[in-house]
Amino acid sequence: MKLFLSLALLAFTLGIQAQEVMHQGTTYKIKGKTILKEGVDVTNTLSMDEQTQIKEAFAKQKALNKERSEAEKAIKKAEKEQKKAEKKQKQAEKELKARQKAQSKFEKAEKKYNNERSKLDRLKKKGQLPTKDEAKWLKKMEDLKKDLDKAKKRL
Repeated sequence: MKLFLSLALLAFTLGIQAQEVMHQGTTYKIKGKTILKEGVDVTNTLSMDEQTQIKEAFAKQKALNKERSEAEKAIKKAEKEQKKAEKKQKQAEKELKARQKAQSKFEKAEKKYNNERSKLDRLKKKGQLPTKDEAKWLKKMEDLKKDLDKAKKRL
């Protein structure tokens, strides 16, 4: 792609010198209505037919340069659009990753909360939960519930 751009740039710089035109192996330079050959005005020495052919060749070359320039602009625009699309794709991937991470954290917090809840219920059922430990368990469960709610909000 860089090679193509450098070639396009080279063609563009040659296009700036569009005043020069090749006709029958000779390079002519056109300035307004005068035709120069090696810096010398040869407009009067050329026949009307030759002048017309040189000017037509110049017009064709100018049109080609204009088309080339438009093509270069289209290429630049397409590259810009491609970069924009790649940027959007990266942003979408980043958001997806963040959502997956939030989902994972939520699932872990939910699993931990449920496991501790069932453990507390089993201890209560068996009557193996002393009164002073119950306060610790309730505090622990409250903290786990906060963590779960926090993960749910992020999700």
